Amino acid sequence: MIELTENKFRVRFAPSPTGPFHIGGARSALFNWLLARRYGGQLILRIEDTDLERSSRESEENIKAALRWLGIEWDEGIDIGGDHGPYRQTERLPIYAEYTQRLLAEGKAYRCYCTDEELEAERQELLAKGETPRYLGKCRNLSADEEQKLIDAGRKPTIRFRVPENQNITFHDAVRGTVSFDSNGIGDFVIVKSDGLPVYNYAVVLDDALMEITHVIRAEEHLSNTPRQILVYQALGLPLPTFGHISLILGKDRSKMSKRHGATSVDQYKALGYLPAAVVNFLALLGWAPPGEQEIFSSAELIELFSLDHVAKNPAVFDIDKLNWINSQYLKKLSEEELTEMALPHLKAAGLIGEELPPERLDWLQQVVGAVREYISFVAQVPEHAAVFFNDDIIMENEETAAILRDPDVARVMDEFLARLAQLDAITGEQVNATLKTIGKELKLGGKKVFMPVRVALTGKMHGPDLVSLIPLLGVERTMSRIRHSMALVK
Repeated sequence: MIELTENKFRVRFAPSPTGPFHIGGARSALFNWLLARRYGGQLILRIEDTDLERSSRESEENIKAALRWLGIEWDEGIDIGGDHGPYRQTERLPIYAEYTQRLLAEGKAYRCYCTDEELEAERQELLAKGETPRYLGKCRNLSADEEQKLIDAGRKPTIRFRVPENQNITFHDAVRGTVSFDSNGIGDFVIVKSDGLPVYNYAVVLDDALMEITHVIRAEEHLSNTPRQILVYQALGLPLPTFGHISLILGKDRSKMSKRHGATSVDQYKALGYLPAAVVNFLALLGWAPPGEQEIFSSAELIELFSLDHVAKNPAVFDIDKLNWINSQYLKKLSEEELTEMALPHLKAAGLIGEELPPERLDWLQQVVGAVREYISFVAQVPEHAAVFFNDDIIMENEETAAILRDPDVARVMDEFLARLAQLDAITGEQVNATLKTIGKELKLGGKKVFMPVRVALTGKMHGPDLVSLIPLLGVERTMSRIRHSMALVK
């Protein structure tokens, strides 16, 4: 069970606003939110925006909107405020500067004047020896005269942290257990760049400590950063939080998830018509194994059950088929009115409907959407499956399909069906089923010999909505017209 510190539980989510909100970031935010809600703690949202070239307020707004769409609300941070602000790193620069001066004064950090070219040469030399690239401390013990000469030469220094030698850095990871690093393999690392901006491994420590974060739950890719951060905590005498590193997300081919595996941003899934509750449900199961066989969970159930004890160390596989299945389960719970409302933008974009819908047309459209519900995994698929209700210009999907209508028995089936339709003004699903079964009995034909030709004649395809839904929604006149058109095509 996760350890609590003095009955206080504070976690954070600290994204960089440098592009669309990635689905992996959404999972990290979700895990922190679930833990905060389960243990009665607080979730803090802050923004790491010191990458000035790539960070943007537009991206920040995208992140906030995506979190709110998912139902992940924060208790403190940007937009809300709190007692530990500011909550954007670029607004915290005086705070970082204060602690930097302290580290320099105590000899725990120093100015480094090495050029990028010198550092790259050092890196290549170490690689050639088969050693891990690290800074070897060229500027570690510069005299005042040596430093002045470098300043006079116009070199702008970075500030490096002085890593203690021969130290074993060990901590307990809430997901991975005991983890150890040798300080000799780290090298003195930069904490402030030459432009005065703090680097991640430095700023994050001050932010977490000063915001009283008790548990740092983040992606596995940050595990290698942890020993550097622990050294900064120790140098400043700051209390260590509990760390927990959740697994990477891989595609089905076991490579790091990328665009080739499907949509990667929360916005894309929203635009495709996935439901936020379904996405949350799916993300919770990415690397977390709840007890039992249940796979569909409400947010309340996730909060009650979630813990890091059941978070796997192994990479989580992003299975789009599973997401689609989960989303389809949620879509089935929507009313026809709700599902149609979601489908309207997609139907308009596909050119199947106009901007304005009279009430009777909307009622018909809701029934159409209801008829294709069983065949969709996300709402953007509605036009593909609903198109058959709109276009009366039937085209056979392939020669195999067209051949079905050339069967000698088909003409008799169609003649009988057309004759019966001609006597009706409207037809119900029950009447469709009963009529086609009667025709089969009278002509001594199996169901497939009757239902399949009618389906093909009406849609040009062998698969699609049930005839008991399709024919009543087409109406008698359009049904007869389509049959005649299709039979003429295959003569």
